[in-house]
Amino acid sequence: MKKQHLPTKICKTCGRPFAWRKKWKAVWEEVQYCSERCRRNKHKPLQHSSTSKSSA
Repeated sequence: MKKQHLPTKICKTCGRPFAWRKKWKAVWEEVQYCSERCRRNKHKPLQHSSTSKSSA
């Protein structure tokens, strides 16, 4: 299966999309978080910055 054809979900903590991983094969329906960091911080939404701040 090619990467672009893998199922995806949205992380409940950071809101970013993440793709299926082989280690989640048996529990994909239960996976809610994209990473261990998001799972640990599930009650504190992370602030991901998609733009870098630069001073002029």
